[in-house]
Amino acid sequence: MTRTTPFRLPARRLGTALVLTAALALGATGCGDAEPAGSSATSTTEHSAQDVAFATQMIPHHAQALSLVDLTLDRDLTPAVATLAEQIRTAQAPEIEQMVDWLQAWGEPIPATMRDHVNAGDHAGHSMDGMSGMDGMEGMEGMDSSMPGMLSGEELDALAAAGTDFEQRWLEAMIAHHRGAIEMAQTEVEDGTYAPAVDLARQIIEGQQAEIATMEDLLAQE
Repeated sequence: MTRTTPFRLPARRLGTALVLTAALALGATGCGDAEPAGSSATSTTEHSAQDVAFATQMIPHHAQALSLVDLTLDRDLTPAVATLAEQIRTAQAPEIEQMVDWLQAWGEPIPATMRDHVNAGDHAGHSMDGMSGMDGMEGMEGMDSSMPGMLSGEELDALAAAGTDFEQRWLEAMIAHHRGAIEMAQTEVEDGTYAPAVDLARQIIEGQQAEIATMEDLLAQE
């Protein structure tokens, strides 16, 4: 009877094959457990200059969004736009408070805005009455209009003076404002260290992208 000798790789080739197999296995494991961008270096206790910059810039950015919402008060709005405006207020006022709390805990200065951070969740505190004593809305120029999506004082004045085309102009302004916030949030997701801030940035991206889609649909109906 003829005996069949089992096939064996030479020792050197066998070693190479084992190394390749192990490498492939590790690669497959890495792909399966991949974490979202920015999450691998995050911490629940430590923060970085990027986290400080994110909160410091997003607070006045959100504050201007709430001022844009204020412009809808006492306007004859379609129900869908009125609902959207209140949705934006409900989302962004608590986010301002959260970021203020972080800056205070980190011993960082709170950026100046036209709004009272402590009362950011108070609907009555957001009326245009808080702008009394100012020439139109020129006080908004103190905010950094160089941030993505931020409106200048002149642009806010023009929007406040809008007539029958107010809704269309408001939606266009808010879409641009949201896109700016998303751009800032994406930087935090990519470079941020403090996990809660990175999580908030992702929340801003998801929420405001959905609101942009809603506003684009509303503009298409104008």
